[in-house]
Amino acid sequence: MRAVTALPKAHLHLHFTGSMRHATLLELAERDGIHLPASLTDDWPPQLSTTDEKGWFRFQRLYDVARSVLRTEEDVRRLVLEAAIDDAADGSVWTEIQVDPSGYGARFGGITAFTDLVIDAVREAGEQAGIGMGLVIAANRTRHPLDARTLARLAAQYAGRGVIGFGLSNDERRGDTAAFGPAFAIAERAGLALVPHGGELRGPAHVTQCLDHLHPDRLGHGVRASENEAVLGRLADSGVALEVCPTSNVSLGVYATLEEVPVRTLVAAGVDVALGSDDPLLFGSRLAGQYAVLRAAQDFSDAELAELARMSLRRSYAPSDRVAAGLADIDAWLAAVDTR
Repeated sequence: MRAVTALPKAHLHLHFTGSMRHATLLELAERDGIHLPASLTDDWPPQLSTTDEKGWFRFQRLYDVARSVLRTEEDVRRLVLEAAIDDAADGSVWTEIQVDPSGYGARFGGITAFTDLVIDAVREAGEQAGIGMGLVIAANRTRHPLDARTLARLAAQYAGRGVIGFGLSNDERRGDTAAFGPAFAIAERAGLALVPHGGELRGPAHVTQCLDHLHPDRLGHGVRASENEAVLGRLADSGVALEVCPTSNVSLGVYATLEEVPVRTLVAAGVDVALGSDDPLLFGSRLAGQYAVLRAAQDFSDAELAELARMSLRRSYAPSDRVAAGLADIDAWLAAVDTR
């Protein structure tokens, strides 16, 4: 029962606006006279379920409202710095934050100017918080696949200069996964990590589509692969890791309880799992909380939590020296005697 906040780990599934502190959302909204729905104020965190299209629309509306409070360059820098500080407090030594520049470009001088801003904010925040950070550029599967190609080319321009990966987010029930293949081919040629979402709102067949057409290195969520032994075996054989976000899985109605999130099933099948918080602003739980809920709801031992932390570092795109130091610190955490 060692403190999970002291366990060194990597955070590989964190969305840009969703990383905002709730207090910051309220402060920025008040500053500019932006009306927030009750689910983001008095009733926060909101009660969400995305098992149907209407539920996802409500979730996306809350996300869009939250994004609207980011009005200035200082707002962007503040959001990234606070996310880095919060992750450092939760034990993260490396954080990969994901953003779709097309959702912010109109307000910040275009997608290239916004990407420049976020890359600089990430570099600065990592230095101040004392952690490493990388940026994932993500396309939106509700937009045309040609837009995804534009973003893939943008990401490719910054490969090795702050951008470490290319993703695909939003409601996976929308759009044709195969149509996004050319965008991922652009990112792959640039040497970027391929980290699309899949296998959360849709079942194991969609995991197969992602593997066939997007060639992921990691898959955002992917938990529904546990429903099909053959798909689970293919994930393990191909070495694709999963970014599993327990609290968001339950909040969005993928599972009814935290006990049902199939982390042990995935790991037992030979699949690497990295825990992530997804959107703390909407789900009310940050990185360390994901480890804490597995301990509380599924009786994960400290040794099991340490192995999840190791997986997160090994499957990150952190520099090798940072990974090695983090792994050594995990061993030290596990070797320490619990004095609580």
